[in-house]
Amino acid sequence: MNHPKHLARLFAALAFVLSNVMCASIAYNYCALQWGGRYEGWSAPASTAFWLCVPYGLGIIICAALAWLFHQKRKTPL
Repeated sequence: MNHPKHLARLFAALAFVLSNVMCASIAYNYCALQWGGRYEGWSAPASTAFWLCVPYGLGIIICAALAWLFHQKRKTPL
């Protein structure tokens, strides 16, 4: 069984899923903040929803780096 191959695919898939979840989460929070600012008088602007890119982006970078690392480990013979 080739574990680095499976781990590389797992982390690549996780990075892909995280990127899609990030887009959905930011879009939802942007709309919620825009609605709240317009109709309920919230003080935060809708653009603060884009701060969610930071933790999601870090997670995507970590998963992509791990996928690359396991992919490289798969190439090198033991």
